[in-house]
Amino acid sequence: MRSSSNIFSNRIVLSIMSSNFLLQLGIWIRNFAILLYVTDITNNDPVYVSLISVAEFAPIFVFSFIGGTFADRWKPKLTMVWCDLLSAVSIFVVLITLFFGSWYAIFFATLVSAILSQFSMPSAMRLFKQHVPADQLQSVMAMFQSLMAIFMVIGPIIGTFVYQKFGIYMSIGVMGVMFLLSAAVLMFLPKDIEKEKTEVKPDFKRELADGFRYVLNHRVLKSMGAIFAACGLAVGLIQPLAIYIAIENLGMTKEFIQWLLMASGVGMLIGGGAIFALSKKVSPQKLLALGIIASVIGTVGIGFSHSPAMTITLQFMNGLFFPCIHIGINTLILSNTEEAFVGRVNGVLNPMFMGMMVIGMSMSGLLKEPLTLSGVYLTSGILFLIGVLFILPLFKHKVQSVQPEVSK
Repeated sequence: MRSSSNIFSNRIVLSIMSSNFLLQLGIWIRNFAILLYVTDITNNDPVYVSLISVAEFAPIFVFSFIGGTFADRWKPKLTMVWCDLLSAVSIFVVLITLFFGSWYAIFFATLVSAILSQFSMPSAMRLFKQHVPADQLQSVMAMFQSLMAIFMVIGPIIGTFVYQKFGIYMSIGVMGVMFLLSAAVLMFLPKDIEKEKTEVKPDFKRELADGFRYVLNHRVLKSMGAIFAACGLAVGLIQPLAIYIAIENLGMTKEFIQWLLMASGVGMLIGGGAIFALSKKVSPQKLLALGIIASVIGTVGIGFSHSPAMTITLQFMNGLFFPCIHIGINTLILSNTEEAFVGRVNGVLNPMFMGMMVIGMSMSGLLKEPLTLSGVYLTSGILFLIGVLFILPLFKHKVQSVQPEVSK
C-alpha cells in the first residue's frame, strides 16, 4: 500500500477534484439560470418551478440502484469520461431546441445530467477506494465537502450573474463546456485496472440482488440504511418550508432566504476545512453523531426562532456541522465496503435517503397547518434524534478497512 503523507500529490484525487470543480461550476450556473428563466417565462408558476426539483431529484432516486450496479461492472475512468461527454451532448441538443423556441426542453438538461451522475459518482468512489490509502479517505471526503460548501456560497451569485448578464443560451452553453472540460481533465487519470476475466456472464438482476444482500448482511451498512431513512424524512419535511421561516417566523420577504442559505454555506465551508485538519483525530462515528445532534438543535431552534439574528446563527451552526454528517457517512461506507461493491452499496443507501426525503416533501405542506410551522420543525428534529440512536451501536464496532492494495 502506498504511504504518501500528502493527498495533494495523488493524481487521482487531483484529477477528480478538478473535474468536480468544473462540474459544480456548470451545475450551479445551470440551476440558477433555469430557475430564473422558468420563473420569468411562467410568471412564477409554482408547478413549473417544482418540476425543476423533480427533474433533479427523481433520477437520483430511480437510477441510483441501476447506476451503482453498472458502475461496479464498468471501468470507472471510462464511465466517468463517457458520462461527461454524453451530458455535454445532451446539453447542446437542449440549446438547439431552445433556439428553435421549445423552452420545455430545458428540463431535459437537468434530467440527463442527473441520471448520468448516478453512474459517474459511484465510479469516482471506486477510484478512491482503489488508489487512496485508508487513513486518507476521510481527508479526501473533507476536501469534497469543502468544495461543495464553497459553491453553496458562491454558486448562487455566479449563476445569477451569468444569467442576468448573458441570458439563458450562454448559461446553458457554459454548462456544456464545463462538462467537456471535465471529461478532458479525467483523461489524465491512470488507465483503469483490468479485472480478471471470468467465465461467469454478467447478470444485472443477480448483481443488484447481491448489493442488497451485502448491505443487509453487514451490521454497519444496515445501520447506515436506517440512519439514511430517518435523516432523509427529517430533511424532506422541512426543505419546502424554509421560505415560510423567512416570511412567517421572521416577517421578512421571500428574498431573505438567500441570506439563510449563505449562512449555511459559510458554515459548511468552515466546518469542512476544520474536519479536513482534524480528520485523522476523530472517528467517523463521532463525526456522524456530532453532526446529527447539531442538526437536532439547529432544526428545532430555527422552527421556534422569531429573531433574524438567531435564525441566521442557527443556520450557520447547521452548516458548520453538516460536513460531519457527509464526511462521516462516506468514510464509514468506504471503510466498510469491498471495492467490488462500492457502487452497489451507494446504489442501495442513497435511494433510501432520497426516497424518504421525497416522502417528507410530499407530507410537508399537509402537516404545516395541523402541526404549525414550529411543529413540523420539531417533528424533523425528533427524526434526526432517532437517527442518532441508530449510530450508538456503531461505537461498539471498530471500523475496519477492506481496501485492497493500491499503487502509485
